[in-house]
Amino acid sequence: MEGFVGYPAIYHYFYGNQITIMRQSTIILAAAIALLFSGVASAQQKADPKGGISPEMLKEIRTGYEGTASDKAIKNALNSTGISILAANSENIAMIDTHFSDMVKTKGITDQKSSGRCWLFSGLNVLRARMIDKYDLGAFTFSQNYCFFYDQLEKANLFLQGVIDTKDKGFDDREVDWLFSNPIGDGGQFTGVANLIMKYGVVPSDVMPETFNANSTGQMRTQIATKLREDGLKLRDAKAKDCQALKTQMLKEIYRMLVLCLGEPPQEFEYTMRDSKDNVISTKKYTPLSFYNEWVGVDLNNSYVMLMNDPSREYGKVYEIAYDRHVYDGQNWVYLNVPIETIKDIAIASIKDNTAMYFSCDVGKFSDRKKGTLDLANFDYGSLFGTSFPMDKKQRIMTHASGSSHAMTLIAVDIKNGKPVKWMVENSWGAASGYKGNLIMTDEWFNEYMFRLVVEKKYVPESLKAQLAQKPILLPAWDPMFMPEE
Repeated sequence: MEGFVGYPAIYHYFYGNQITIMRQSTIILAAAIALLFSGVASAQQKADPKGGISPEMLKEIRTGYEGTASDKAIKNALNSTGISILAANSENIAMIDTHFSDMVKTKGITDQKSSGRCWLFSGLNVLRARMIDKYDLGAFTFSQNYCFFYDQLEKANLFLQGVIDTKDKGFDDREVDWLFSNPIGDGGQFTGVANLIMKYGVVPSDVMPETFNANSTGQMRTQIATKLREDGLKLRDAKAKDCQALKTQMLKEIYRMLVLCLGEPPQEFEYTMRDSKDNVISTKKYTPLSFYNEWVGVDLNNSYVMLMNDPSREYGKVYEIAYDRHVYDGQNWVYLNVPIETIKDIAIASIKDNTAMYFSCDVGKFSDRKKGTLDLANFDYGSLFGTSFPMDKKQRIMTHASGSSHAMTLIAVDIKNGKPVKWMVENSWGAASGYKGNLIMTDEWFNEYMFRLVVEKKYVPESLKAQLAQKPILLPAWDPMFMPEE
């Protein structure tokens, strides 16, 4: 019909009858406006003044489904098929180009399995990539289980000490409520990696291997969380002078539960390091800290900068999130909020220097897990439902529609004509997932769903380092942008 109305107007225009086209346009516009306002007026008349759905309003709402042939076909398909399958964009079915102009040297893919330890795997993968390249190792891995053990013990102490610190506040206080809602979990972020390793060191994966409950943390987490909540109540009722002694006894019980589920962390061990050709480099006795200092030796607490792209908040400001740490006497998550192009420039500099980075994003959006691609063109939900989803990144953050959900290791970028066109991250979902255990994202997807990057200070411009010196703006622990990455 649009073509039919438009044709005579164009015909008259070309033959000099400009008045005709103006009159037709005016009539059509007036009719459209009248129709729009009549619909709004009709809906207002049928709406319940108290805000509910009246019978008349429901009758109007039901006209939203017209039952056309296409409606019925889609309804029949959705009756037995997932939305993402039907929304898959057939015009984007081909696999994305897998060539990258710049890539960090690394080997092997890790697997966090049914746990929320992506932050730990990502952080350790950053360190092992450095170590593999420096010493020409094979697919060496650190023990995630070792670090996770102390992560859980430290988080238990963080909760119990938080209860002691707030014991004079009522149970209806928002901070107290948040503590008891979140006594412990296995999600986290990079400051946890830094604080835990600098305090407890690391061990190779075969010194403290994974266990069933390290790979599948849900049941262990439930039991420990229940015990911590019970202990929290006891601490709130206890006299202040008795709380620290009580806490120590409570942590002894948590330690035992962790040993039963994860094994006991070694305090000393002997290890033979071999290169990629299986030649022995050395055989020594180590403590976890001495092993870290000899083979990695980076001051994680002071060598890295945490950057964020959050357009819902002011750029150039430093933000800190309360309780967003793993160790009570450690550091909260503190980051500098910067434009996405700034993050890209720094990331490219790091990759070109063969240095991997801790990276986090909203991984579930437009993700084709079979191909291992993150691409805005992977799915066309709008065409499937006959609507549109026009929110931008800022609006999605403000309305809780998007946020950082998963950490990975940024290892590659493809640059054409001086601009990045795609990126690749090493994931921790096993070698059979995605593209050879990795995920490839388009630069457009990077713009919309990338949030956090942790980089070595040497890649950060001096102007940004100066901004990091400002006093952080403290945000509450329940801020939606700062849920633990899993």
